[in-house]
Amino acid sequence: MKLAGRVAVVTGTSPNIGGGIATGLADEGAKLVCVDIRPDYAEQCAKHIRERSGDAIAVTCDVTDDDQVRDMVQKAKDAFGGVDILVNNAVIFNQKGVLDMPLDEWDSQIGVILTGAFLCTKRVANLMIEQGTRGSVINIISTAGHQGQPGNVGYCTGKSGLLNFTRSVAMELAPHGIRVNSLTPTATDPSEAGELASEWGIDESGRRSGGPGEHFLRGVPMGKLPRPSHYARAAAFLASDDAEMITGMDLRVDAGAVARYWAWTP
Repeated sequence: MKLAGRVAVVTGTSPNIGGGIATGLADEGAKLVCVDIRPDYAEQCAKHIRERSGDAIAVTCDVTDDDQVRDMVQKAKDAFGGVDILVNNAVIFNQKGVLDMPLDEWDSQIGVILTGAFLCTKRVANLMIEQGTRGSVINIISTAGHQGQPGNVGYCTGKSGLLNFTRSVAMELAPHGIRVNSLTPTATDPSEAGELASEWGIDESGRRSGGPGEHFLRGVPMGKLPRPSHYARAAAFLASDDAEMITGMDLRVDAGAVARYWAWTP
């Protein structure tokens, strides 16, 4: 197993991308700290991992609150002795454009995506440096962070900001042996998330109802959308020694969506 004996913190562990990544890292041997502002997401994700013979704890945390982030990192240290891997995945989905998004909603969305990644990276990296850990930080982007999606200004802006946050922090932490990369998902096949939500006993029917529309499927060159388990395998690679010379890079698991020439319809 690629990550045996390592400790991973994953923020935003809903039964979709975050929960899928947490499960995949656990399947590769990592001990998991499942973090979410919703206690049911954190607890069900940790329970799911333990039921698969993994080791996991749940921590309820608002990633925009420095005191809560500090406490979350301390809980990870108390439970498992430290942190080797951080996956910054916490996000708010709020698809509104520049003309109609209220300022407080903009502040909230940008806060979770960018300030949350800043605080979690700051606290975890300081612990890694203190303990001499040659760790890995992975920031979850989106194809919306690479391209201009109308009516989704906060999400696009926050995710694109994470791209250069990744590069800047990668350069800062390289002398400490800490690698920082990003991973870009795209519109995601909803089947795995639906199965996981059902298994967790969580009703997700009102959240991003219906999943990606048919136009998303038509727009990807590979003709099918990735699943959370695809992202999990990519995250496990970035966190492992297989990627020991990779830092400051964005790994796209998007079925070719960003590379597609704008005028070409598959």
